Amino acid sequence: MVKRHERSAFGSAYAFPGGVLEDADHNVHDHCVGLSSADANRVLAVESGGLDYFCAAVRELFEESGVLLGCTQLSNDELDRARAELNAGALRWDDFVHANELLMTCDRLHYFSFRITPPELPKRYSARFFLAELPAGQQAVHCGGELTDSCWMSAQAILNASRNKTMRVHHPTRKTLERIAQFDSVAALSVWASSCAEQGVICDQPALAPEMLR
Repeated sequence: MVKRHERSAFGSAYAFPGGVLEDADHNVHDHCVGLSSADANRVLAVESGGLDYFCAAVRELFEESGVLLGCTQLSNDELDRARAELNAGALRWDDFVHANELLMTCDRLHYFSFRITPPELPKRYSARFFLAELPAGQQAVHCGGELTDSCWMSAQAILNASRNKTMRVHHPTRKTLERIAQFDSVAALSVWASSCAEQGVICDQPALAPEMLR
């Protein structure tokens, strides 16, 4: 879990690493491993652009937590410098991928959830959730810019902290954690997440209760 900066979207709340699609994500399809554009479109149930989401997930995970779902000859120090430049806006993701012939292992990502905010809210978004097992030998560390903290906790521990008001967790994250908390191992969770994509992920768009609209 990562903690958002108080001045960022979802300020001071804990969430999963993530962000928004960028133009650069569309420019690196040729560097994806194990997943074609057609497969990505089918899994996400879109006519086009499905692979953009997988590319964005790889990028955001690297920028925010330093975890890289990919194959590269770069050293850890070189990756750290590139990550800092990406977060500072001094380096584009597509330039970084092309220059270093990075292969993104998009097939490690399991798409399992799609949520859209209620239409009554003034600020709206749609969010797709992916799960991936942490690659061996890697460590997750928050970027220190828009993220001010990070931690490894079980889903149930985070839910308990949210109920006790010791961690701020927004509704979409909380609902996702409730689903994850049903599993007691990474293996079982990965099997479930894979089955979600195979069966078809249903869009979840909650409605606000009448008393919440007053």
